[in-house]
Amino acid sequence: MNFLEERICKDGIVKEGNVLKVDSFLNHQLDIALLERMGEEFARRFAGAKIDKILTIEASGIGIACVAARYFSVPVVFAKKARSINIEGEMYIAEVESFTHKCKNQVIVSKKFLSPGEHVLIIDDFLANGCALQGLISIVSQAGAQVEGIGIAIEKGFQSGGRTIRNLGYRLESIAIVDGMDAATGEILFRGQEV
Repeated sequence: MNFLEERICKDGIVKEGNVLKVDSFLNHQLDIALLERMGEEFARRFAGAKIDKILTIEASGIGIACVAARYFSVPVVFAKKARSINIEGEMYIAEVESFTHKCKNQVIVSKKFLSPGEHVLIIDDFLANGCALQGLISIVSQAGAQVEGIGIAIEKGFQSGGRTIRNLGYRLESIAIVDGMDAATGEILFRGQEV
């Protein structure tokens, strides 16, 4: 069991509807020491890959992406879920559906922050159905840039997202892959564990 799996077992809460609450350390309150270990792990897993930018989506991926970016010495770009007066000029736009929020959003990235030929590492906190990742991949493609890899903190291996992204040929590295959860008992089964 790795460090993130141990933390999920200690502080994660399984809810009905395949929801795993990790808000006490990952996506509401942030444990910076844990994020530091995740950044180090992504740096280890993607060592040797050419990375010019890290791309994530607001809001929960930003903390992890920022810590990881320190190891690659590159900037972080995050796709915004709402247009604001601060975003000017041309934009890349993709539609994504949120598993957690059960809604569709357009996400946008200003064209001045992603350029043709750049090598991009996508980082996010969760992977469930893969819609957010597919939106980010679309934005990288629209920019004429290249996805060098995708780093995920927690993948729900029992949902289709990871399989879909891997079948598209992308290198996907998840620190923790949950293969099953039981809301009644609170039990969490990680990939590679014995039943």
